[in-house]
Amino acid sequence: MAKTAISAKQLVKWFGEGEAKTTAVNEVSFEAYFGEIFFLVGPSGSGKTTLLSMISGILRPNSGSAFIDNTDIWSLSTDELADFRLNRIGFVFQDYHLFPRLSTVENVAIPLILKRHDWDESIQTAMGFLEIVGLSDRAQLPPVNLSGGEQQRVAIARAMVSQPDILIFDEPTASLDGDTGKKIMSFVKTKILNEKRCVLVVTHDNRIFEFADRIMKMEDGKVTAIETQSSAT
Repeated sequence: MAKTAISAKQLVKWFGEGEAKTTAVNEVSFEAYFGEIFFLVGPSGSGKTTLLSMISGILRPNSGSAFIDNTDIWSLSTDELADFRLNRIGFVFQDYHLFPRLSTVENVAIPLILKRHDWDESIQTAMGFLEIVGLSDRAQLPPVNLSGGEQQRVAIARAMVSQPDILIFDEPTASLDGDTGKKIMSFVKTKILNEKRCVLVVTHDNRIFEFADRIMKMEDGKVTAIETQSSAT
C-alpha cells in the first residue's frame, strides 16, 4: 500500500466573529499518497485555498491537524516550520512569482541561496534543473523574455531544486492556453512525479483532470467527493 504523504484530520478554519463569522473549511479530512497526483477542485469560495494554506504550514487551523509524512506541522515551532517548508515542500504559484531583475537560472537557485548554499554551487545545481525542464538555453534570460509555458517550467524547476517530497501547484494552468496547460501537466506526470513524491494540484480547470490519480471535490468548505480519475472523468 502506498505511503501517506499528506494527512488532514478534521481541519477547521473560520474568519471573523459573531454574526460576521464565516467558516471557510469545515471538518475536512483526507489523505494523499506518495506516487500520486492528487487534485483539489471546487468553485471559487469553496475553501480550496484556505485548506491548501493549512496543510502547507501557512495558515494555522482553528482545530484539527495536518501531517506531512507523519510530521504534525502545527506542532513545530515557527523556525522549525519555516525550515520544514523550505526543505520538504515545493510551491508552484499561479502567477509564477519570478523575480524580473534576476536571470532565469538565478530565479531557480533562490531556494538554495536561502539555505545559504555556495552561490556558484547553487547556480550549477539550478542549471541542472533547467536542463531537466528543457530550458538550459534560456538560463541567462530574464523572465520577461520567456513565454507563459516557459515561465511555468522555470517555476517548476525552482520548486524542485531542493528536491521536496511534496510539490504543490496552485492553479497551474490558469494563465495558460489549453494545449500548453496539458503539456505542462504531462511533463509533471512523466518527469516530476515518482514513488517518493506527492503532487498536489489545486485547480478549477477541468481540461487537466485527466492527469489526476484522484480528485477531491469541495463545496462550501466541505468535501463532497473523492474520486479516482476514471470515475471523475
